[in-house]
Amino acid sequence: MKSPHISYALLFFGVFALSSSAIFVKLADAPATITAFYRMFFATVILFPFLLFNKKNRQELRLLSKKQWGLGLLSGAFLAAHYVLWFESLNYTSVASSTVIVTLQPLFSMFGGYFLFKERFSKGAIMGFLVAIAGSIVIGWQDFQISGLALFGDILALIAAGIITAYFFIGQHVRKRLSLIPYSVISYGSSTLLLGVFAFCQQTPFFNYSVQTWWSFIGLAFIATILGQTIFNWLLKWLSTSIISMSILGETIGTCILAYFILDEVISLQQGMGIVLILIGLALFLLQNRNKE
Repeated sequence: MKSPHISYALLFFGVFALSSSAIFVKLADAPATITAFYRMFFATVILFPFLLFNKKNRQELRLLSKKQWGLGLLSGAFLAAHYVLWFESLNYTSVASSTVIVTLQPLFSMFGGYFLFKERFSKGAIMGFLVAIAGSIVIGWQDFQISGLALFGDILALIAAGIITAYFFIGQHVRKRLSLIPYSVISYGSSTLLLGVFAFCQQTPFFNYSVQTWWSFIGLAFIATILGQTIFNWLLKWLSTSIISMSILGETIGTCILAYFILDEVISLQQGMGIVLILIGLALFLLQNRNKE
């Protein structure tokens, strides 16, 4: 992408769209596996016509190597595992706590970027990273409970954070040679299949949910996935996993704002301070990386 301004604008738009995830999950009265299944299913349905009726995308799909197919299917498996674990965590801990923990992806991505892609970070970028992480912890601190079911939910969210980072690393590698639509359809489609099999084995019902729940499924697919996750998939061709993971820390801010308007959750002074820290940290990190370009 020629203009970094456009890429960063799209990045922040995607982050805000992704911020709706936890809200829609809370509004959906369905098991975690089913919520994840329909998120991926509807997202695949939305994107499939762009694959089916585009000659270039169809040809690219036919010419995929076994390695590309394997990596695409593996990314779908990671995506399925991420959503099941994260959605399940929301049944045990608060929206703020789960979202804060699951967005700690930079903890994994910076180490992975260093060892896998030889990325190097300036002192300013590392300082921005630490400030943004501190902001996330400030937001979720009052919701962390080191006991019982809440701790179990927090652990699930942390595992989900590690898994989605692996998904982005695969995307960063595959997207160098594969277009957005074929990659996303393979990833989302295989994720749908795995989630469907998992739900079937659990004997979880696929139907008989409320209208609000069905709208939540569609919201997860179109807003959080197509306008959020898919934008990240597109940007992986130009931006590193570390930059995208750092920006996803902003999801905590968007979730707090949406929870205030939709779930009537109050934004406390502590959360406000955390939001300011995240914004400062993101600004430091992204400005340092932009200066390197």
